[in-house]
Amino acid sequence: MSALSGRVEGGIHHLPIRVYYEDTDTAGIVYYANYLKFAERARTEMLRLAGINQSEMAARYGMAFAVRNCAVDFRAPARLDDLIEVRSRFTELVGATVSGVQAIWRDAEELVRLDVRVACLRENGRPTRIPAPLRQALSLIIQPREQG
Repeated sequence: MSALSGRVEGGIHHLPIRVYYEDTDTAGIVYYANYLKFAERARTEMLRLAGINQSEMAARYGMAFAVRNCAVDFRAPARLDDLIEVRSRFTELVGATVSGVQAIWRDAEELVRLDVRVACLRENGRPTRIPAPLRQALSLIIQPREQG
């Protein structure tokens, strides 16, 4: 696998991202919607490391993943030239959905936290159960939420 896909340590996927001028507003602060793009890239690379290529999934099964729900807590801003890291883990796999937690960090500071639920959809937009081979690949990277 390519270093561009990040790495998995302790069940958590780590994807470093440099903040570029195009990611920021006129004050040099990351525009809020770009955090969603960073999280999407991280989920895609996490799937890639699990052996799931989304274009192959579409071609073979006629299915794709789409965000069903996302709650975002913005805690502190990232800025131009920052090196940030998206840390992701899938926490639950049920029927047609995969749930997860993602956090965007700069050094030891958590900047943004996202709770996300992704649904598997057929080409017609209807939800469908995740196929067994993909469920198997996903089950290897699920890290349930800690209780308490």
